[in-house]
Amino acid sequence: MMNSNVVIRTRGITKDLPLGKYVVHALRGVDMDIQAGEMVSIVGPSGSGKSTLLGLIGGLDTPTSGMIEIDGVDITRMNEDQLTEIRNEKIGFIFQFFNLIPTLTALENVALPIQFARKRNFNPDKRAKELLDQLGLADRMRHRPSELSGGQQQRVAIARALANNPPLLLADEPTGNLDTESGQVVLETLREIQWESGTTVVIVTHDPDLAAIADRTMTLVDGMVVNGDPEEIRKKKTGEFFQVED
Repeated sequence: MMNSNVVIRTRGITKDLPLGKYVVHALRGVDMDIQAGEMVSIVGPSGSGKSTLLGLIGGLDTPTSGMIEIDGVDITRMNEDQLTEIRNEKIGFIFQFFNLIPTLTALENVALPIQFARKRNFNPDKRAKELLDQLGLADRMRHRPSELSGGQQQRVAIARALANNPPLLLADEPTGNLDTESGQVVLETLREIQWESGTTVVIVTHDPDLAAIADRTMTLVDGMVVNGDPEEIRKKKTGEFFQVED
């Protein structure tokens, strides 16, 4: 039986991606357990499968083989409607490029996921105001994304990700498009969220400062979890492209 404190569990996760006559083995048997309230960073060289793994955990894609459980629920055999419900109720997403709706204000961007929630637990505007105030954006609620700095936009995106109070927050290079000062603010924001609300946070990052604040770090090289220096390990690998047999 699954440990009730485990929010993410994967077993034998693989993901094969076709590339012409070849197949890229993006993930090769990833096993991991992430506990409730943990902050875990996923690091590794470009092309190592970090974002692919995050997308599978978030139900944005399906694995070629293996099992993924989110908050005790196996999502690997769910249909798209079921995955949509899981994403809206249990998972918050933060991306490198914010993905805010340009025609909506900060308040409207944050309130939107609540309006679409199947089980609405919050008043959309009230919840959005509370989150934006918590993230230091009380005076920017009525501004559209084009009127905000990059760091402010990312904090709006964080507020949107938290709108339905998900137990799991997934962040893909959340500081990758920010200057150093704005990145530091986002870094501190994520840590505060974890400390204050007990949210489980999983971060894919190339930023050593961001990786360093995590409770622990997982390293991926060529689609596998490894121990040791990732660059030295990668030099010994033969590559990740395999020809498709006719």
